[in-house]
This record gives sequence, C-alpha cells and structure tokens, in this order.
Amino acid sequence: MEIKVAQKQVDQWIKTHGVRYFNELTNTVLLMEEVGELSRIMARRYGEQSEKESDKGKELGEEMADILFVLICLANQCGVDLEDALQKSLEKKTERDKDRHKQNPKLRP
Repeated sequence: MEIKVAQKQVDQWIKTHGVRYFNELTNTVLLMEEVGELSRIMARRYGEQSEKESDKGKELGEEMADILFVLICLANQCGVDLEDALQKSLEKKTERDKDRHKQNPKLRP
C-alpha cells in the first residue's frame, strides 16, 4: 500500500468509525504508549528480560501497525504528506551518511 493511500484510508476510518481525530497532544501520548508496548515486547523477547505470559501471543507486526496508525493520524492532522517527508528524509540520510556506515569498523562482518 502506498503511504498516500494509507493516509487516505486512515482519514476515512476516522471519519466513519472514530467520529473525529483525538487532538494532537492526545495522539502524541497515544503514539508514545504504542511505542512503549512494542518496546516492552522487544525487550522481553529479544533482550535480557523474561517474557511475560501476557506478551507471548502478541504479534510484533500488529504492534508496529498500531504505531503506524497513530503516526498517520498525527500526519493527517498536521497536514504532513508522509510519502513526501519520507522521501526527503531518505535523500537527507543518503547525502549525510553515504560513506559513514561503510567506514564504520563496528559494522563490518
């Protein structure tokens, strides 16, 4: 799915099922909450903590999609074209980091 399409679909979902967008501050807090849920699972599944029984059935993709949904809501509310913003970010990173990672001995196999 293209990002522009995702932004339109989320907007339509909000208008159809969500009544209206939560305000930007509420959505920012919800985004942090969703990132925290993913972080907890990652720390316990791949880190050194033991995984709680309640987290064992959680799908990483679902948690990441929850983050993406709220991020798209914020982008829609703030008038951000995420597809354009991502393209600009990739161009910036390519220019800034074009040789940096290749020269990092810590990243060599």
